[in-house]
Amino acid sequence: MQTRFEPGALADPAMATSESVIRKCVHCGFCTATCPTYVLLGDENDSPRGRIYLIKDMLENSRVPGPETVKHVDRCLSCLACMTTCPSGVNYMHLVDHARAYIHEHYRRPWHERATRRLLAWVLPYPGRMRLALEWAPLAKPFKGLLRSMAATKALAAMLDLAPVRVPAPTPMEPVRVPGAKARVALLQGCAEPVLSPQVRAATLRLLARAGCEVVFAQGEGCCGALVHHLGREGDALDAARRNVDAWMAEIEGKGLDAVIVTTSGCGTTIKDYGHMLRSDQAYAAKAARVSALAMDVSEYLAKIELPPVTPRGLEVAYHPPCSLQHGQKVTEAPKRLLAQAGYAVRVPAEAHLCCGSAGTYNILQSEIADQLGARKAERLSALDGDVIATGNVGCAVQIARHSGLPVVHTIELLDWATGGPKPANLSHLPQE
Repeated sequence: MQTRFEPGALADPAMATSESVIRKCVHCGFCTATCPTYVLLGDENDSPRGRIYLIKDMLENSRVPGPETVKHVDRCLSCLACMTTCPSGVNYMHLVDHARAYIHEHYRRPWHERATRRLLAWVLPYPGRMRLALEWAPLAKPFKGLLRSMAATKALAAMLDLAPVRVPAPTPMEPVRVPGAKARVALLQGCAEPVLSPQVRAATLRLLARAGCEVVFAQGEGCCGALVHHLGREGDALDAARRNVDAWMAEIEGKGLDAVIVTTSGCGTTIKDYGHMLRSDQAYAAKAARVSALAMDVSEYLAKIELPPVTPRGLEVAYHPPCSLQHGQKVTEAPKRLLAQAGYAVRVPAEAHLCCGSAGTYNILQSEIADQLGARKAERLSALDGDVIATGNVGCAVQIARHSGLPVVHTIELLDWATGGPKPANLSHLPQE
């Protein structure tokens, strides 16, 4: 695609990166077939190709974003299916992330959108605040219908829809010390997952211990920054990245690390991109690149080492590949192969490449589209008639469980069970062995 950026504008590294991404697009339209919003809405502006045109016009002319441009960029899930499909190597992720930051800086949203986004950025990256919000959510649920009826509070109603009936009790975790450990890894502690699904981290610690790995928690680590990054709050996202790079570098330069293990794939995609995010920061560029190179999804890491002995459980597993794992990180076969090695019969649904609609805060800010995608994904998974649905991202698990009513577990929970751990709580309805 031809571009006409002013030379002065290209002195900005973010603008230069976006210009190079735009120039790679050849208008082929392959991306439209795999874009969830285009598949649902049929609007060219809700396809990656259409959004690239809108973003190009906005950035190239240094325009103040208009409501239409903002609407279509906001509708992007960042599922990155377009990047898997693109034959030209267009890095749409970096382009849309820059567009969101540009919109956040130059566009004044209606007051209620600003308030909602600030609330999400203030609550979700902090486990204590998130837990408190979820514990108080039942008091507001009687007003859900009223909140949904008003445009200014529709997102609050979506939050209440997603809130669990009961918030799991906090589960304190201790580092794993293994005499003669084969490897030393840091486990991302996360923000949403420990509140919504603390059993995932517990299962990960047990399985890594059985596999002979010493596991540490880096002091000072916090939210990976993905949530605020996708809200366009670039400064907040970079602060989160720097904080985590410092925390993990202390471990790397201390006793050393073989990997930074991530159990929420949406976080993994962002951490693997720290090197790009901090490329212009002379104090952090090299360190961030080093951390990104060590970041691995838990399934990706387990595929590199030998699983402990397994006891097959005889279950049919419907596997949902999270977009952030299959498209963002290109980890496609490892989870399925591990489940098969553990004795599960693995089935993959039709349209496995399409997003379930969770996408970070998407099912809050774009709840109507997210609900359509969630129902569509639940239908495809239900058609497999499996005993359980497995996935590798907490957001996907919440979204699919809400729309399907079927038991959903993290892939690591099934691997832990097959190698000697407890039966996942979501499978308590199954007959005892």
